[in-house]
Amino acid sequence: MSERSPLAPAAPWVQIASTDEDWLTADPRLLETMLLQMQIIRSFEQTVLELAGEGLVHGPAHSSIGQEGAAVGSAIDLRSSDAVNGTHRGHHQFLAKALAFLCSAEGNRMDPAAELGDDIAQLLERTLAEVLGLKTGFSGGRGGSMHLQWMEAGALGTNAIVGGGVPLAAGNAFVQGHCADSSGSDLSISYFGDGASNIGSTLETMNLAAAWKLPMVFFIENNLYAVSTHIADVTAETRLSARGPGFGITSYRVDGMDPLAVYLTMQEAAEQLRAGQGPVVIEAEVYRYFHQNGPFPGSAFGYRSKDEEKLWKDRDPISRTAKMLMERGIMTSEEIQAMTGRIQDACKAAAAALTEQEPGARAGQRRIRPELWPDPSFVDVGIRSEALELSGIDSVEQEEFGGELTVLKFIDAVAGVMDSAMAADERIVVMGEDVHRLKGGTNGATKGLVDKHPGRVLGTPISENAFTGLAGGMAMDGRLRPVVEFMYADFMWVAADQLFNQIGKARHMFGGQGNMPLVLRSKVAMGTGYGSQHSMDPAGIFATQPGWRIVAASTPYDYVGLMNTALDLEDPVLVLEHVDLYGSSGVGPSEDFSYRLPLGKAAVRRTGTELTVLTYLAMVEPTLQAAQSAQLDAEVIDLRWLDRASIDWQCLEASIKKTNNVMIVEQGSVGTGYGAWLADEIQRRFFDYLDQPVQRVTGAEASPSISKVLERAAFAGVEEISQGFARAAANLGRTSN
Repeated sequence: MSERSPLAPAAPWVQIASTDEDWLTADPRLLETMLLQMQIIRSFEQTVLELAGEGLVHGPAHSSIGQEGAAVGSAIDLRSSDAVNGTHRGHHQFLAKALAFLCSAEGNRMDPAAELGDDIAQLLERTLAEVLGLKTGFSGGRGGSMHLQWMEAGALGTNAIVGGGVPLAAGNAFVQGHCADSSGSDLSISYFGDGASNIGSTLETMNLAAAWKLPMVFFIENNLYAVSTHIADVTAETRLSARGPGFGITSYRVDGMDPLAVYLTMQEAAEQLRAGQGPVVIEAEVYRYFHQNGPFPGSAFGYRSKDEEKLWKDRDPISRTAKMLMERGIMTSEEIQAMTGRIQDACKAAAAALTEQEPGARAGQRRIRPELWPDPSFVDVGIRSEALELSGIDSVEQEEFGGELTVLKFIDAVAGVMDSAMAADERIVVMGEDVHRLKGGTNGATKGLVDKHPGRVLGTPISENAFTGLAGGMAMDGRLRPVVEFMYADFMWVAADQLFNQIGKARHMFGGQGNMPLVLRSKVAMGTGYGSQHSMDPAGIFATQPGWRIVAASTPYDYVGLMNTALDLEDPVLVLEHVDLYGSSGVGPSEDFSYRLPLGKAAVRRTGTELTVLTYLAMVEPTLQAAQSAQLDAEVIDLRWLDRASIDWQCLEASIKKTNNVMIVEQGSVGTGYGAWLADEIQRRFFDYLDQPVQRVTGAEASPSISKVLERAAFAGVEEISQGFARAAANLGRTSN
């Protein structure tokens, strides 16, 4: 018979509960401040629900009433340099951190007998303005209820994507633990709910944070319901803190309706975090009194009972704290009522500052003050930087380069420019799968970097959501400039939430106020036999996503200059590479890898008068080959910059006005191809100058497959480009001799 031995997790998993003695010996100022802050949050939320009931909240109003104890208990003693982010139900998380920030000068304690003060009044008004979508909100009204950010206070931003903010908080924690100007003992908290506890990005980030010992709290607000679905319906282990020990993370379970118990748990967790001993998980059992969205209880929708709701309300964190303050003789019932009245008046004043009587309507019917709506012209402001960061930086094309040039392998240009950039800027950190091994990763792109720049080349687990979001969190902080490598471009879709919902949208969503200096490198691998899931060209998808700039170099010289410019930008930049180029050689720098190429400048590789051919990356050389025997005199333009804001429209316009014909050449699938988007733009901008529709050379509809024959049939090469030239000529009445 086999031997059986019980196993135990390496990390402790503990349930913490407060005792009567804890309540009797707790600092009176702590309990007073807890009560005051919880009541501020509740009264604010009641104001939001009141306005929502009047139809003045455009979009959802995810109330946190009932969950105040977990937020205040965990955030009340945070430092200004600590940081939090949260969920779509995040008003309480945001306000708890903001209140801790505002009273940090007073030792994080507040006087319940005093007036709230102008700073708290302004916090309430600005937060309410953001919830209502007004220009005086923290993000100019763009974030609304679900995207609340105040970076100065350490509130990194609440998040409408379930689990979407967890990797970003890990990035912030990485910076806290690794930057020279950080105290080295700051921490980050990511608040999320029971739904996010089962999401890949959360679990991936737990693993990564544990492996790298990040000072991060995974704070689970387990309120039992994801909209109407009970946690027991979807999870066998409903004690969600059980996730932590599986990753080697110290984990706590605590009654979230008991703010003192949460406080004591957070104190113990913070001691570990600030000592550099790695992350913790805290699961707080809480209850939202209302439905997922709006002013009605869950029982009104039939998915939970009134008896269940009453059981939880009988454990209300505000009532519990108030009762103890009265029992200890710290505050009287009258003093608590007076405090509550002052808070309610402050929330009413915030609402009054943003609303007015609806003209011609019954008394008390309000509307938003018209002058507080954002100007419609603000709609596209802040999608990306204005590139002012490039001011004063010289750029130089190859023909003007004053340094020594040589014949250089493309892959050596990739590694060389990163080595040069990391030597010049200690903020640059490189991360990705296997980048620290194999003498430069799977293709040699990081050759020599590990030895020359120790601690700044990070080999990641196979968890693109986690390490991409972590890089996004680094970039949002601004003290580090991450360069992320995706081994294959297809892997981007594994991290699509972080790339598009988070990194690409962050600047605009939060009012255009923050930067996102992140470079994402990846390769196109058509022709290598790796099949449908390792071969795609992602340019067409990225071109339709706001916030991203796209770079595609076709020569070693251009790669160096374009990468340096990408690293200078305060925007996320996709740098595309191609396996066919890695082994090729061309003109490049001998020693000086520090020069820049200009933002938004294409390169005319061949002048011509009859057809403008637009291409990029590894298709430039095949296009030039095909042009030699084409029936039309082709002008071949290497786009270099592919996104809407960075394309060299002046160059394109000058060429199209000259030739009156356009052909776009790309290698990949027709359906997801970059040329579809670009053709639409060209026909809208330059329709009057075109003698025929914009022609396209692409691969097939299907992605390349493994068979060598079928793979070749799926992508475009010299033969297909020549056929494209012939079609364009035929449309003009030209026939071959």
